[in-house]
Amino acid sequence: MKGNHASRVHILGGTLVVALTLCSRNFADRGGPYFMACLTIAGIAYLVAVREFFATSKFPRHVLVIGLVLSAAWHIELLRLRPGADDDIHRYVWDGRLQRLGYNPYIVIASDPAAKGLHTAETRTMNNPDLPSPYPPGAQLFFRAVTAIHESAFAFKVAFVFCDFAIVLLLLDVLRRTQNPDHLVLVFAWNPLLAVEVAGSGHIDIVGALLLVVSAAALVRRWRATAAVALGLAIAVKFLPLVLVPLYWKRVRIRDATLAIGIVGLLFVPFFYHGRIPMGSLGTYLQNFRFNGPIFGALDRVAPPRLLAAMALLAGLATAAWLRNTKREWSPDMFAWPMAITLLCAPVVFPWYLLWMLPFLTSASTLLMILWTVSIIPTYIMWHVRTVGGTWGKLPAWVMLVEYGCLAIAASAIAWHRSMRPAISVSRHPGA
Repeated sequence: MKGNHASRVHILGGTLVVALTLCSRNFADRGGPYFMACLTIAGIAYLVAVREFFATSKFPRHVLVIGLVLSAAWHIELLRLRPGADDDIHRYVWDGRLQRLGYNPYIVIASDPAAKGLHTAETRTMNNPDLPSPYPPGAQLFFRAVTAIHESAFAFKVAFVFCDFAIVLLLLDVLRRTQNPDHLVLVFAWNPLLAVEVAGSGHIDIVGALLLVVSAAALVRRWRATAAVALGLAIAVKFLPLVLVPLYWKRVRIRDATLAIGIVGLLFVPFFYHGRIPMGSLGTYLQNFRFNGPIFGALDRVAPPRLLAAMALLAGLATAAWLRNTKREWSPDMFAWPMAITLLCAPVVFPWYLLWMLPFLTSASTLLMILWTVSIIPTYIMWHVRTVGGTWGKLPAWVMLVEYGCLAIAASAIAWHRSMRPAISVSRHPGA
């Protein structure tokens, strides 16, 4: 029986290799019909594979090895490609370059004529050149480190893929120490978003996800200071992991939290300007940027953006606090839910934002979030719409209907199934 499961997994892995390789051949037209068809096939194959992973308690060792080799194959296939002309990765090169030249990325505006001589061929095509950098200091220092090695988008993609592989190694350790099957690491490694947004486009979110996995691994080993500092560094990459703070209550000591706060505070110091905390274009982002955020978009007309952003943060914090109170033992899925709730309420939900959750989707309790990483695929059509002259940002109504409609249907089915369990139990044991 296990042999049948293993054979199906190999077939599904082969399907993913073919589909993602074809995606790479059409990467220049993300959102185009061929790219979308191939990525959709990859997404369906992935979901079927996840079913196999959760349905089987143990696979032969070679299934894990072959699975990781296949994952490396499609990562390499996408790694060799150039990112899009205005992908975020060009901003990373610009921010790192500015720091090495002695400039503050929160002050210098890329479109300023005075900054014309600072550009390279890659940085001239960055998006939103009229705004300063929106990335927190932890991300900035990573940008500087990578550009010190090699100043190119390809160098960043290589660094991000190394982060991806490091997560796999750490996850294997976490799974073993929490007595979960090793093969569940493939739920992370095989996710199509990982291939497209890390090896393909290259996004800083994978660095933050790695730091969260470091923190999770430290919690499992009871290395409390390491867990606190790694969480602080993840927050310094992007602010999303702030919502996880309640999960650390009584799991780390006060001195550990103080150390983490002190280290994160030091990261901000080099970027201070006239005594102001470096926030870059974060305020503009909250005020003006909208994409694929159903709840934020619905409430945007009746409440100010900053209030809605605060509510999204509070929703995530409340979820983390509830999990901390109801679950005594730490488990990976506890990291995923607060971030998912916050993103659901956010003004912008790009596909790569879900990278933060991916390492923690290793149990059946996270099936909705696993489905979300696939149902979000239709949003890529926006990139194609832009290339044919359409307006950026406003998704066709059917896209969000498919994305969130799938989640609503799945949530209803899960709720119905759970509500029927007591009835089924009683009908089978009438004398109980």
